[in-house]
Amino acid sequence: MKKIQMVDLISQYEDIKEEVKAEFDRVLDTAMFINGPLVKEFQADLEAYLDVKHVIPCANGTDALQVIMMAYNFPKGAEVLVPSYTYVATVEVIALLGFKPVFVEAYPDSFNIDIEDLESKITDNSVAIVPVHLYGQCADMERLMEVAGRNNLVVLEDTAQAIGADYTYADGRTVKAGTIGNAGATSFFPSKNLGCYGDGGAVFTNDDELASKIRMIVNHGQSKRYYHDSIGVNSRLDSLQAAVLKVKLKHLDRYNAARRAVADRYDKAFGATGVITPPYRSPFSTHVFHQYTVKLADGIDRDGLNAFLTEEGIPSMIYYPVPNHLQKAYQYYGYQKGDFEVTEDLCSRVISFPIHTEMEDEQQELIISKVIEFINR
Repeated sequence: MKKIQMVDLISQYEDIKEEVKAEFDRVLDTAMFINGPLVKEFQADLEAYLDVKHVIPCANGTDALQVIMMAYNFPKGAEVLVPSYTYVATVEVIALLGFKPVFVEAYPDSFNIDIEDLESKITDNSVAIVPVHLYGQCADMERLMEVAGRNNLVVLEDTAQAIGADYTYADGRTVKAGTIGNAGATSFFPSKNLGCYGDGGAVFTNDDELASKIRMIVNHGQSKRYYHDSIGVNSRLDSLQAAVLKVKLKHLDRYNAARRAVADRYDKAFGATGVITPPYRSPFSTHVFHQYTVKLADGIDRDGLNAFLTEEGIPSMIYYPVPNHLQKAYQYYGYQKGDFEVTEDLCSRVISFPIHTEMEDEQQELIISKVIEFINR
């Protein structure tokens, strides 16, 4: 049996090696390593896949969020509502640009942003909401968009963990994650469901004017070489990374289906324990399982389980041990322990097990047996 990985990128590469090499050769033969034809081809392919008017590639997912906010040019000190239970990058760009992150509670089942708590945090200084489609499924976007519309707020979707997920409206319409709000941002970090072999990211939007601004911002604020209409940044997806993504995009739906199959087997085994709560699956969103994250019952030693699995050669991860409102970097905003009971509880009880497109039955059986062995001790 192969060594168990949280994400087995080597086995995934073996399956697509010849396709990737062929696309690499196209880049190397032209020597157009920045903004070459492969970047434009991948951009067009992703626009078609998402059914969105504009995809703007950039250097990473954090930049993707940042350049959207730069394009909106919110006033300094403006409030941006964001879940505390998320990776720090979502919050980081808000603070970096001089806006105020206003933290919002999570739902205890889906782990996504709590719409009721969100609405209670809106003030006259609020300008935007950044919902995060955590672990692989969409936040409750129809309700969130209704709240945003009533309060004239911009919605910027962080879909770094949920690319390829489908959101279904109450009337039956289905759209892709990241295409519902005013703009969406994603990361192509290697471990993502659609990941490259380095750093990469992209912005999605149906807003022509916003897309034009973002295209300038990611290229030093210029629409014409050496003519700079706004302050920008240098944030580009290089051609070799676009080549990888162009290949992997063709397999994305298959990859996501494989992850769901792994999750189904985990669900059946862990749901029967009575002390491990498998991931909740929202009725309005498919789940692409960027992570398989469970919630342990009171009395189960989460850190002990993590250490035990490590000793057995099985990786596991804790996303995220400290909520953003309690991180030292954000103590300036005055939040205290106890301000977000659900989020703080999740940070103490969740653990993620390996899930990827090449998971072998033998590997998964070992993971399941060792987890159950620990909780039955």
